[in-house]
Amino acid sequence: MKFTNIEIRACRHEPDQAYSLKDGKPIDFEFLAMRFDTDEGMSIETFGFAGRSALAMGAVSAELLRPFFLGRDPDYREQHWHDYRRFNRAWNFTPAYAYAPYDIACHLAQAQTAGLPLYKHLGAVRDAVPIYGSSLTLPTAEAYAEEARALQAKGWAAYKLHPPADIDIAFEAHRACRAAVGPGFRLMSDPVSNFNFQQNLHFGKMLEELNYYWLEEPMFDECHGSMRELTRQLRIPIVGGETAENHPAGVAELVATRAVDIVRADASWSGGITGLMKTAHLAEAHGMNCEIHTAIYHPLELVNLHCAAAIRNNEFFEVLVPEELFAIGLKDPIDIRDGQAHLPQGPGLGIALDWDFIDNATLKVL
Repeated sequence: MKFTNIEIRACRHEPDQAYSLKDGKPIDFEFLAMRFDTDEGMSIETFGFAGRSALAMGAVSAELLRPFFLGRDPDYREQHWHDYRRFNRAWNFTPAYAYAPYDIACHLAQAQTAGLPLYKHLGAVRDAVPIYGSSLTLPTAEAYAEEARALQAKGWAAYKLHPPADIDIAFEAHRACRAAVGPGFRLMSDPVSNFNFQQNLHFGKMLEELNYYWLEEPMFDECHGSMRELTRQLRIPIVGGETAENHPAGVAELVATRAVDIVRADASWSGGITGLMKTAHLAEAHGMNCEIHTAIYHPLELVNLHCAAAIRNNEFFEVLVPEELFAIGLKDPIDIRDGQAHLPQGPGLGIALDWDFIDNATLKVL
């Protein structure tokens, strides 16, 4: 089997609700929708992350990655992974998330050929994964508390805050959430590198007093020395690694030297399923969990879910909330019941992409 045609669509979706990211800019969903055709008549579909510009990332994908993959056999995805690492280092330096949809397509081609759900093709551990909600940056402490209460009432496994950079509001929000949900519900915190080392010491000790489950990305992932010292001084587990390039090598130092207690990876930012699974197995060999980072859009979250169901050292499935804001691009919703996300049983991803939605969101076909 060989890839004979790869269609790349640069897409933008403007949601009806007004939400902002940490940079203060409103959310406009920019993504790639991709279809891979083979010489055996099979089509494989997936999304690709595109940051703030689908047109820019679509051009990168079309000019650098598509020529590399055309004519290649998806069964040799491990060879492609190594070949592209050398090719990329030579002159291109494309981000890992640009490679991800191509690697995902190789895995899906194999799973579809085998007639298996992706997670069973990878090697299943379970058929459902506990789900937690991950906040956007909210305006008030009470807004976080209300969201935590709502997810607790729905039976979800946990809630994670992305607090604002104002440390006083961050302290207030985390206290408000614990007061809102009581002592037994799991809460996590992800400041997204808001604070310096000294601030993180105070912040982490407050989280320990409030019985938070983990502190994620307290500083940039490349701050290995400071992360190690923070991990040494705090009891709360420290989580990191999601923004490191070139998984698993990019997180090997964090794992081997215990600069983090839990490592992060996902099927998009870690360079596809191959990068994610290599990172998870690296962590497993060190007795460490690999918690899968949200891939934002639900077609990519579905890839994450399949991977989570094939990784023993992973506890949760993360989705951004409100989840309906990000539930775009799939014909059917991900099956969330009783605090767990349940795996679809059809071949490959098990849920088709919504091409009517994609047609309406398409800026350019490349």
